[in-house]
Amino acid sequence: MSVGVRNEALLPTSWRARPRGFAALMSLYESNYLRLVALTGDPAQLSGERTSHVAGSCDLRLTVLEQCPYTTTVGLTHVFHDRSAVAPGHETLLTYPDVRIRVYSDARMAQAQHWPADQPEPCSSNPQQAERELEQRWLHNNMLNKWLEYCLDLGHRLA
Repeated sequence: MSVGVRNEALLPTSWRARPRGFAALMSLYESNYLRLVALTGDPAQLSGERTSHVAGSCDLRLTVLEQCPYTTTVGLTHVFHDRSAVAPGHETLLTYPDVRIRVYSDARMAQAQHWPADQPEPCSSNPQQAERELEQRWLHNNMLNKWLEYCLDLGHRLA
């Protein structure tokens, strides 16, 4: 990776994106990709399940859900250990936020595809629904971007 995650805001752009517009959303996907690469290494090389343990923090678990030539779909979640479980010596593992991320290796983009509170809406060509869909993508991917940065700041690594 030639450009550090912290320096991505300094990259020159040849266009001006409308805030919260489609082109700016693609830039957010690029930022998600850079953060994910810093956390996991090359997403195209991932397989199986990996867990990062950082003292004083919840575990972070990544599960490869689908691996295709140009895309990788992963699940990413924090794992909470509930020691007040059913019996002594046993514990319940709680996971949250259980985010599904589609990584486009050829385009160097990562998109949050599912956030826990998502409710599927029926398909429609209604312009207001398209507007809501764009707003939901902004919301979910902005949260993903901040969460990935938080995980990196805590010292999590899944490479």
